Amino acid sequence: MADVRAWRAGASRVGFVPTMGALHAGHTSLVERAVRETDAAIVSIFVNPTQFGPNEDFAAYPRKEAEDVALLESHGCAAAFLPPVAEIYPPGDATRVTPGPIAARLEGAARPGHFVGVATVVAKLLAIVRPDIAFFGQKDFQQLRVLQTTARDLRLGVDVVGCPTVREPDGLAMSSRNAYLTPEQRRAAVALSRGLFAARELWEQGVREPDRLCDAVRRHAGGLGISLEYVSAADPITLVELEAPADSAVISLAARVGKARLIDNVLLGMDLADLR
Repeated sequence: MADVRAWRAGASRVGFVPTMGALHAGHTSLVERAVRETDAAIVSIFVNPTQFGPNEDFAAYPRKEAEDVALLESHGCAAAFLPPVAEIYPPGDATRVTPGPIAARLEGAARPGHFVGVATVVAKLLAIVRPDIAFFGQKDFQQLRVLQTTARDLRLGVDVVGCPTVREPDGLAMSSRNAYLTPEQRRAAVALSRGLFAARELWEQGVREPDRLCDAVRRHAGGLGISLEYVSAADPITLVELEAPADSAVISLAARVGKARLIDNVLLGMDLADLR
C-alpha cells in the first residue's frame, strides 16, 4: 500500500480499468480513454473466482498475461496490477458486497451470486488503486450499472464511467469469450447484434412498445446453433422490465453459441454519459 500511495501522490487524476485479461480492442479502447482523460492509467488483470458459478468457465477462462502486459505498455498504460488470488482474498476473508435489487435481474437471475463477486472484487481493487475514475464497457451494461450504484451508495469516491461497446466489423461485440467459438459458430453469432440493431432501427422509426422491440430481437437473433436465454427491454437506470412505452430503454440479451455464453445490448433514448 505504501507503493500505491507513492505513485498516487504524483498524479492528480488516476484512471483505472479493471479487467480479467485476455485483452482485445474493447479493453484497449478503455485504456486509451483512461490515458487521454487522466494523468496515470492503471489496469488490473485478475480472473476473479468469486464471480464464477460452480459450472462456469473459471478454469478455462483465457489467460495470456505476458501478451496482455505488452499490449498495455504499447497503449501508454502507467502500471499493470496482476495480484495473486491470496492478495485479494487472504485467508479468513469473509466480507462481501451485496449490490441490491439492480443486481437481481437478468444476469443476476441467470448467474446467482455473480454480482456479489463482481461488486466485492471491484470494491477491493478500488480500495487498493484509489483511482479518480474507473472505466467500464457498455457490453456488460448491467455490470456497469451495478458498479455505478455500488460506488454511489458506498461513497467510494470514484466516478464510474461507461464507454461504448467495441464491435467487430460485422457487428459482433468484442468479448474474451469469442475465443471459444468455432468458425461456424462465429459466423452464426453475428445474428445477436443484428437482432439488437433491428430493435434499434424500430426505435428510430418511433416504435416504443417493449414487446415489439424484443420480438424484433428474437426474429433476427435466433438461428442454428444459437440458444437465446433472455431478451429484455428494461429501464436503463433501474433495469426494471418495461411494461409500457418509455422515453429510454436498454435492450439486452444473453445467448449460448456452442460453449460460449455471450451477452450484448443497445441503449436507446439515452447516452452513456447520462448514467452515473
